[in-house]
Amino acid sequence: MDQKRLFLAIAVSLAILLGFQMLVAPHLPKPPPQQIAQTTSSEHPAGTPLAGAPGAAVPPAPATEQRDVPRVKIAAPKVEGSINLLGAKLDDLVLRDYREEIAPNSPLVRLLEPRSEDHPYYIQYGWTAPAGEAVKLPDNSTTWTASANELVPGKPVTLSWDNGAGLTFQIGLSVDDNYMFSVSQGVKNATGQPVKLFPWSRIRRDYKPEVAGYYVLFEGLLGVVDGTLQETSYDKAKSEGDKKGGLAYDATATGGWAGITDKYWLTSLIPDQAIPSKVNFRHIDDHGDHYQVDYVSVDPLTAPANGDVTTVSHVFAGAKVVNLLDRYQDQLHIPSFDKAVDFGWFYFLTKPIFFALDFLNGLLGNFGLAIMVFTVFVKVLFFPLANYSYRSMSKMKLLAPKMTALRERLKDDPQKMQQEMMGLYRAEKVNPASGCLPMVVQIPVFFSLYKVIFVTIEMRQAPFFGWIHDLSQVDPTNIFNLFGLIPFDPSAYIPLLHMGLWPLIMGITMFLQQKMNPPPPDPVQAKLFQFMPIIFTFMMAKFPAGLIIYWSWNNTLSIAQQWLIQRSTKLAKPSLART
Repeated sequence: MDQKRLFLAIAVSLAILLGFQMLVAPHLPKPPPQQIAQTTSSEHPAGTPLAGAPGAAVPPAPATEQRDVPRVKIAAPKVEGSINLLGAKLDDLVLRDYREEIAPNSPLVRLLEPRSEDHPYYIQYGWTAPAGEAVKLPDNSTTWTASANELVPGKPVTLSWDNGAGLTFQIGLSVDDNYMFSVSQGVKNATGQPVKLFPWSRIRRDYKPEVAGYYVLFEGLLGVVDGTLQETSYDKAKSEGDKKGGLAYDATATGGWAGITDKYWLTSLIPDQAIPSKVNFRHIDDHGDHYQVDYVSVDPLTAPANGDVTTVSHVFAGAKVVNLLDRYQDQLHIPSFDKAVDFGWFYFLTKPIFFALDFLNGLLGNFGLAIMVFTVFVKVLFFPLANYSYRSMSKMKLLAPKMTALRERLKDDPQKMQQEMMGLYRAEKVNPASGCLPMVVQIPVFFSLYKVIFVTIEMRQAPFFGWIHDLSQVDPTNIFNLFGLIPFDPSAYIPLLHMGLWPLIMGITMFLQQKMNPPPPDPVQAKLFQFMPIIFTFMMAKFPAGLIIYWSWNNTLSIAQQWLIQRSTKLAKPSLART
């Protein structure tokens, strides 16, 4: 039947698309990581004047630094680390609430790292002078003086440097109880003449990180500019930068934010929301891959004679906790700051689903139980549609013998056979396409739930019961090594050879539900449909365990609902008499 062919085409297409993305793409050969640069050219593209800006430029990044440099300690409830006084860089930051692995002795997540280490990733502030004006400015070799030895919430630290020519540069830093730093850039002018300067800030990553490689997850350079989300992957930044002298994206706007995002972590510059600035995404090819997001003021700030000038901005460096991003968005008037979390095209569904799960988790104390309760709510929401669909399918199943007899009797007259079948459908008030409706309607919910489980940090390392210690990861058990009895992981060599217990449960429930539906009249289609539970089981075995639990529980509820409906469904007696 046409509707069966349509359903089969949808199912096969979905299986191929998701199967390739989840099983094949992550295992494609990847280019070897490039050696991290040990030196930085003084003729760096990042140090050239920017097109459209009045002489403003962001100077080159520092060369490799020694480890023994003066530092100011950072000690806050959510972060710890230090500020590098050589060049005034925030380049050492550890997240105190998150570990690399579930094990309690696993290392804490390190977000920022100095250039003396293997993965340089840091934040830096500075100034440039208008073209043609000679001003002695702080640079990467400048050693700043700190007002205190430790930065803690409620006790700001000011970094100062006197250029010896009448200008004193200051960078004031404060940190809250979470992941937001406030940064003031000030200049005290004792020269007797006004001085114009362009303040700038940058986030610099001097290596290309390993990314998950999934289509549903963005990692790279991003920001909201003029109210629009801008995303530039590492590969795109490199290809575009090669064409434009290192500049992959640039725009001038007032307000917004920009930075570099990982799956769960974000480092973002948040400029003064009232001052026009130019934002740039860069890739710099200098003995390796270097990625940079920077802001530079469009108009110079003027330090009056015997006066001073200050501009205040913020920087976020931490975990992408949804409620926290929302709070900063409201408090600091940061446009669309919550879009740092990759909620995707179905944002209007994904974020409400997240809030629903987060609320249920607060009540139940377990995200797995929250997913199951949420599934019940979804079933109740779609109950009228599913009820109509299951009744129609039940009648289709009862009609199957009569339809088979009709095909045998009219196999030489396809047109009349089609007319008779349509008449039978009308008489019994059966819609042959209704069986697909519940699945089609639930596809956006399914993908939105997948996004929530996969991209939100709240789901990271969230346990269920038994062997599921992280709902955002695949079921760790595997039938192909007898659930761990054989000390061998075959999926390390053949990815398809991973089949956990929960995916098996899902496959069984899918098989049972299929048995309750009328089989396709075409024997070839019937055979293909018999294999669909097996195909989907293998395909979804690599999905997060939370999603598998949702699908298994959803199938179980559907089986119960369909069984009750089938018991109460009968064909119309007049119709039986006619045939």
